[in-house]
Amino acid sequence: MSEQKSLNPWHYKPWWCQPWSILLTAVTLISGSWFVFKTIWLTVLVSIPVLIWMGFFLIIWPQLMIRSGALESEQSQGKLI
Repeated sequence: MSEQKSLNPWHYKPWWCQPWSILLTAVTLISGSWFVFKTIWLTVLVSIPVLIWMGFFLIIWPQLMIRSGALESEQSQGKLI
């Protein structure tokens, strides 16, 4: 379990690219488009790329980093990404 914890890809990212900041940015953009324009179709147009971006970085990217072995090789060399 300690090995799984040390292979956390979020340890290698800056504060502005953490899960909480990605979620906060997505919620702000989607709700901001609604509060500014009050048009459902425009909010949907804004939310589609934002949700795709958020899904990639919160679900797909961490799994790709773990499966690629890049974290293991960087950890063994003592380097940070």
